[in-house]
Amino acid sequence: MSEELPVEPVERLFDFVLKSRGLLVGRDTLRRNKGRLHFVLITTDIADSSREEVLADFKHYPVVQHFTAADFERLFKIKGAKAVGFVKSGLAQSIYAELKPHRINQPMHPSKPSESTTSSES
Repeated sequence: MSEELPVEPVERLFDFVLKSRGLLVGRDTLRRNKGRLHFVLITTDIADSSREEVLADFKHYPVVQHFTAADFERLFKIKGAKAVGFVKSGLAQSIYAELKPHRINQPMHPSKPSESTTSSES
């Protein structure tokens, strides 16, 4: 008779993010803090044009789409925000790991030359 433990939702970690000041709110703030950014979380009710803008501005970062603006207000105590970012930390890594199935882009990484294209000439 094995009892399975209920899986706790990722929301349990959001209070810790708020206490550690690990949350960046708004697209302008995110743009100014790209060096500190681990990933971007946008709402499911964001306008399509805004969604495309976020994807273009943050193409080098994972972008996750989950929750609504009302959820952001309830979870993060912020009103009207449709995009938030998480500052690089172990906590942000844990949150991202749980939200990864909701990622909507594949972050771009600078391409490295492959060994087959760097052949020596005779």
